[in-house]
This record gives sequence, structure tokens and C-alpha cells, in this order.
Amino acid sequence: MPPQNIATLSLGEGKKTIELPVLSGNEGPDVVDIRSLYAQSGLFTYDPGFVSTASCKSAITFIDGDKGILLYRGYPIEQLATRCDFMEVSYLLLNGELPTPDQKAQFVSSIRSHTMLHEQLIKFLSGFRRDAHPMAVMVGVVGALSAFYHDAMDVSDAQHREQSIFRLIAKLPTITAIAYKYNIGQPFIYPRNDLDFTENFLHMMFATPAEKYTPNPVIVKALDRILILHADHEQNASTSTVRLAGSSGANPFACISAGITCLWGPAHGGANEACLNMLEQIGDVSRINEYIARAKDKNDPFRLMGFGHRVYKNFDPRATLMRETCHEVLDELGLHNDRLFKLALELERIALEDDYFIEKKLYPNVDFYSGIVQRALGIPTSMFTAIFATARTVGWVAQWNEMISDPEQKIGRPRQLYVGAPRRDVPK
Repeated sequence: MPPQNIATLSLGEGKKTIELPVLSGNEGPDVVDIRSLYAQSGLFTYDPGFVSTASCKSAITFIDGDKGILLYRGYPIEQLATRCDFMEVSYLLLNGELPTPDQKAQFVSSIRSHTMLHEQLIKFLSGFRRDAHPMAVMVGVVGALSAFYHDAMDVSDAQHREQSIFRLIAKLPTITAIAYKYNIGQPFIYPRNDLDFTENFLHMMFATPAEKYTPNPVIVKALDRILILHADHEQNASTSTVRLAGSSGANPFACISAGITCLWGPAHGGANEACLNMLEQIGDVSRINEYIARAKDKNDPFRLMGFGHRVYKNFDPRATLMRETCHEVLDELGLHNDRLFKLALELERIALEDDYFIEKKLYPNVDFYSGIVQRALGIPTSMFTAIFATARTVGWVAQWNEMISDPEQKIGRPRQLYVGAPRRDVPK
């Protein structure tokens, strides 16, 4: 990528001026290429949280938070979520183009051939406590995949990477469903390859040996949309974790396990679970004004979860789609009079009309609606982040594969601003 311009950095009076190339992408702000900064000046940059640092170049996902834009491989998320299914979006993220019917059929066939887990791996689950958080189980089981599927672990081999990618996409729903079944004490349900990806996931989550389970098409559509909307989100914390782990040459199962661990953090993937917990804390529609007042009080630590977004400064484009899905599900299941859903919808109404929220652009985000939808589907709050991980695995493996294939990529090694004691001697 040739430089489009030059940025001149003045180091102060009497010191030399540094010239650094400016690189331009196809969308978004230009970036200053600081790779030669230390060699030229002896200086590092300081950017906690990497909020102003491009850690890589990528062709997968683009976000413009000010304009409320999210693109997968150039396609607006609004179009993908309404015109494509999760398998088509997965193919797009991995390959750069939407599949033809033949390509989709081959891709789906490849995923279906890997939905089963090794029986020994299923026995591995008995080592966990029954009340273990599902994310704890997923971290352990996904990491353990490398002990069972070590026939394609050469990350420099494109065919090995593809084999591991298929395995991860196919097995994550199975692992997620097993973590849920183990937690509630029900028998594991094996995958059914005659069902599509999302139908099969619901089947493994909610079927029992005692009776046939037929997924409701509205529920299938809702969960498929949740998977699409959460499939990738540029260089967020968990994706950056996967890339950083992968930069060392670590196997893909270890990298995805690291991503799951990061996603588990309440500041990242736990937001929709936090939204439901907040609604339970409020408890009833009659108490909404009390909590709205608390949210506006700068001296009160209470915060409304699910409103506003760190990246999207105006609106979250995924929230508009998820709001539509939310009302479709509540209508289909007749849940508008449920205590918690009535509370959520009234809170939504106030937030969309209240001048305080409008002025500060604290609109309901995707986590607010996805938590409501998942609860309506019968998914417990402890599983919300596990569902998120199942969706995001597609983005993680796409980003990991892109990173491994990039000839400019090096092992991640951030520097620091050292603020400890200067050099000193141990007393004799």
C-alpha cells in the first residue's frame, strides 16, 4: 500500500523533523505509518486502549461510528441481515464475495461434515461442575479441540487453515448447546445435518429424547439474524485478542479460546446479559421514572445498560434490525404482556422520546434488543455470551486467516511507557 501523503512531525526547537508516510484505505480516516518512528526519533507513541491506532490492515469489516455504518466486505449490514442467511454471510466474511448457489451448497456441506464432536471430548465435560458458567465450559472445551483435531495444525498451510476453520464454525454450536444441556442436567442432543445451521443449533439447544422438536420459523429467523449481526465487528477486544494470539503461530483452537475468554468480559460480550439483569433490578414499569432519574444523576453510580455505544455515536445500525426482530418475536409468542418485556418496551419508549437521551444520543443498542429476544426464545441469560461467541467465531476465524496470510504481519509486541522505579542497586 503506497503512501498517499506525508505527515511531518516536529520534535521541538533545534531537533530534526520526522517525515512519516500517510496511508489511505478504501473507507475511513487515513493513517500515519509510524513503523519507522522509533528508528528515526527514538520515540514510541502512547495510546491506551489503542483507540487511535490501526493495528493491522484488513479487508473484512468497516465501521463508521459517526454515521452509523457497518459493512461486511463492503455490503451494508442492513442488506445482509434481511436478504441473506448466516451461512451466506459466513462465506462472505471468509471469502470476500457472496456465494453462488453451488458455492453455498458446497460450503454448507463442508460445515455439516464437521458438526459432530469426538466422543472422548464429550466425556471431557464431566470434569466440569454442573453449575459452571457456560462460558467457562466453552473456554475449556474449545481450547481442548487442539488435543483431538491435530491433523491440520500447520497454520502456514492454507488447506490446514481451511480444515480448522470449517471445524470451528461447525462445532461451536454443538459445544454451546452441550454446555447448556450439561448446565441444566439434560442429555446431549446430537446434531442433525438435515437441518440448516440455525435450525440445527436450536434443535441441539431445546430438543429432548422424549419428544420431537420442530423449530418455529419466526424463532429461526430471529436467531439467524442475531448470528449475522454479531458475526464480526472490526478490531474489537476479542478479535484483537485472536489476532494477537495468532501472531505467535498458536493453533487456531487456542486462538479462538482466547477470543472467547476476552468476550466473556462484562465490558465486551456480557452487555446483553447486563441489560437483562438491569431490567430485573428495576423490576416493574412503575419504577422506571425512579431509575431514569438515577441514570441522569451524575452522582449516582447507576447506569442504564444497553443505551449508547462506544463506537456508534449516533445510532447502532444493528439495533434498528434487532428492534424489528424483537417485536416480531414478541408478537409471534404473545409476550407483550410479560412483566419484563413490558418494562423493556416502556424503557425503550422513554429513551427514544426523552430530551436527555436524545441530546446525549443514548439510543437503545443491539445488546438491549438481543437480550430481550434471547429471553423470549427461552435462552437463559447465562447463555447470552455463549451465543455471541458462536456467532463471532466466524469473524474471528476470518480475521485470523487474513492475519496469517498477511506477509507484513509480525508477532504482536506492544511497547509501554515505563513509570516504575529507575535503575537502582540492591543494598550490599
